[in-house]
Amino acid sequence: MRAPKLLLICLFAGSIAIALGGCVSFDQRDVVATSDSSLTSSVRTALANEAGSGTAMNVNVATNDGTVQLTGFVDSAHASLRAEQIARSIAGVRAVQNDLIITPPPPR
Repeated sequence: MRAPKLLLICLFAGSIAIALGGCVSFDQRDVVATSDSSLTSSVRTALANEAGSGTAMNVNVATNDGTVQLTGFVDSAHASLRAEQIARSIAGVRAVQNDLIITPPPPR
């Protein structure tokens, strides 16, 4: 008599775990989205603090699944590399796609 009760308890607990497992997957997607937006914000802040406001204003940052994409314009290969290094230095960044375009400043 004890075995059927134990079996019912196990089946009930298993179905709760399956139901909760579905909820957890939605939460994980929300966490990824939150993490991506947090990474984007962190990279933008670091660019402004370390590369200067001129570079930060001309560089767009997007993040998808921990991969940061840099787009926009910088005035030298050094500025492009520096922006990439700054993005890579942020905890949680998995990869950096540097699509920055180098446009030298006009002659004076």
